[in-house]
Amino acid sequence: MSILTNFDLIRRVPLFSMLTPAQGEMLAGSVGKRRYKRGEHIVEQGKKSDALFIILAGRARVVVTDARDREVIIATLHPGDYVGEMSLIDQEPHSATVAVEIQTDALVLAGDDFNRCLMENSSTVAAVMKVLVRRLRDADRKIESLALLNVYGRVANVLLDRAPPNADNVRTIRDKISRQDIAKMVGASREMVSRVMKDFEEQGFVQTREDGSLLIKELQLQAR
Repeated sequence: MSILTNFDLIRRVPLFSMLTPAQGEMLAGSVGKRRYKRGEHIVEQGKKSDALFIILAGRARVVVTDARDREVIIATLHPGDYVGEMSLIDQEPHSATVAVEIQTDALVLAGDDFNRCLMENSSTVAAVMKVLVRRLRDADRKIESLALLNVYGRVANVLLDRAPPNADNVRTIRDKISRQDIAKMVGASREMVSRVMKDFEEQGFVQTREDGSLLIKELQLQAR
């Protein structure tokens, strides 16, 4: 099996897919690779890291913590996603912590190299803007959900968001997700989320498989 070079890895990242070969080679000389173990932080809320981190393999969660150490899970990151760009753009500390859920490999690009890439390639700027707009829209939907929906509706939204339909219109959440994690996503207690999930299962909306994955059986799953 051939070993992928930094150039090969960069070309597989959507953010840099429009770079010319020369630009890709130049960037390949500036990136490093790092492996994170489960529980490690890629970036930490309130701190600066002066780098862009691009996930190659694995999974991580974006978490915001308040002064009382209460956590809210904002998002889950997968291969191709990246973090750190906001802090590089506005030179402010990270607004959230990115914690690794399973062993994760990432490319690390220094802030100066990232900024140079933005100045030299408009397609990269457009890609970053597109992701920032998507995150802003996701934040708007989350705020709307927290403000207008009850816990049943908020849990339903989490399940549907994490289980996009496949070609057969079947929704499945393959990554194991605990009741505690759902509670941190919807701003409710674990006990309340357990009660909601039990109701959904009894009504046939959700089925837990032996491997821990969830089958979302009814697309009508929604707020009460």
